[in-house]
Amino acid sequence: MQRINRKGHAQRIIPLFLAALVWTPLAQAANWFALQGISPAKAPLFGVSGFIEPSLYAQSGTEDALNHQIPHINLVGPNFTQSTTAQILRARIMLRGNINPHISYFFGGEFGNNGFTNIRGKYQPGLIDGHFTFSYIPGARVEVGLIRAPSAEGAMQGFMSYNYVISPTVVTQLMNQTMYDSGKPYQPVRALGGNYLIPGTDTLGINGFRYPGVMLFDWFRHGPWEFTYGAMVGMYGTVAAGNQSNSPMEAARLQLAYVLGGKGPFRSDIQGGLWYQHAQPLLDGHSYNMDRYGVDLQYLQGYMQPWGRQLRFEYIRGSGWIDAPAAFSSAPGLPAPLTNTQLYPGQENRAWGYMAEVGLFFTHHIEANLRYDYYNRLPNNPAQNRIFKTFAIGLQYHFTPLTKVMAGYYFRTLDVPHPNPVSASVANAVDNVFAMQAMIAF
Repeated sequence: MQRINRKGHAQRIIPLFLAALVWTPLAQAANWFALQGISPAKAPLFGVSGFIEPSLYAQSGTEDALNHQIPHINLVGPNFTQSTTAQILRARIMLRGNINPHISYFFGGEFGNNGFTNIRGKYQPGLIDGHFTFSYIPGARVEVGLIRAPSAEGAMQGFMSYNYVISPTVVTQLMNQTMYDSGKPYQPVRALGGNYLIPGTDTLGINGFRYPGVMLFDWFRHGPWEFTYGAMVGMYGTVAAGNQSNSPMEAARLQLAYVLGGKGPFRSDIQGGLWYQHAQPLLDGHSYNMDRYGVDLQYLQGYMQPWGRQLRFEYIRGSGWIDAPAAFSSAPGLPAPLTNTQLYPGQENRAWGYMAEVGLFFTHHIEANLRYDYYNRLPNNPAQNRIFKTFAIGLQYHFTPLTKVMAGYYFRTLDVPHPNPVSASVANAVDNVFAMQAMIAF
């Protein structure tokens, strides 16, 4: 395989990272079904909370050598107009409470500048959470509404447990799906093998891992052991963007945890999970299959304690509906395949990847993190195959469990196994990124 990149030095750091994985005890995670599916038992009828995330990004903004344009990978989303900028990534207000001992509710509005609020290229705040949970049936709680679907642990985490400003590429591209107007009459492009070109003005934003539907879930404790399940049926779409949401989807997750102590989002435990999602997005009058599945392993012990440590590993595969975001913004002389999303909906399409992360508290407040993520997109299509690799170094200062400042540096490479002049030019231009963020909860 030919590697097209000028940042191979990141590859030499990986053996040190793997050695850290061996040193660190196995496996983090809270029970996100319990924390996000229901309100605490003593919660009042009406409660208000929220958080805000001011964020800073800095990179060189390198142009590609062929078209003399800055590729999207070197620009900050969702607007892709600047390489170095400050913005409010997320700003959320949440209402939750218990109507009675058996019925709880949770509603959240998103007001930050991110993919969820970027609809057809314009800012549009929206409802990102909105569900009721009924706990009348022993062993089968029923959640109804706009739900964070069962999936990878990295897609189910609450904001307070994020260790990095920039999420792993495999999670963002395979799980945080961009929605498209299913009622618009697109036409397949023969030159792309019958696939589609989707202009940015037609994208309806990402779904934030949420879908409208119904989910059964519950968890069972036996001593330190905890078994949890979640199974959902719903509609593939995004309510906030006004999509038709008329395609079916199913999702399920099973997880087993050994609880070492504590409770809530930072309890000490070892947890493993496996999950599966299937959807049938509509486009151009056709229904396509989209399958995602994976496994994960998490460990957290001694949160905000000296020598507290964590490890996370996730492996994700996808088949069917795979999209490749636009390489550039529109500019004179650039052809449509470079400035539009290329959507590959056929069942033969594949993508897969993984991420591994370790963290260590040096004091009650200071935590250091290392992460490596790998995403192999469309290995079945040599002309479009791209491999994204990112090695990240992070440092966090925790004021409280819900308020902290984190900084990270991301060494990024883009490999093109079968390059052409354009793809080689983009790959050789990829920047490293520095990002900071304050996470402030109220």
